[in-house]
Amino acid sequence: MRKRFNPFHYHRDLNNKLQRLTQGSRNVDDYYKEMEVSMIKANVMEDWEATMARFLHGLNNDMRDLAELQNYVELEDLVHQASKVEQ
Repeated sequence: MRKRFNPFHYHRDLNNKLQRLTQGSRNVDDYYKEMEVSMIKANVMEDWEATMARFLHGLNNDMRDLAELQNYVELEDLVHQASKVEQ
């Protein structure tokens, strides 16, 4: 059904949006939720390390530098640490 009603460039546009996604003026939780939704819409299946790298890359520079100094193993830990840094 999607193939029939979605324009041919729909999937490409979703992937481009995901690649350009950055935190900007959003808080960390809103940025993470937007990233998750974009990944689901684009049907992106990647390992957790690639997702953590995607999340870190999209954070604001000062937030990224501080979040990378924290200890994290899981993506949820990273998001939590970035939220703590933000506060």
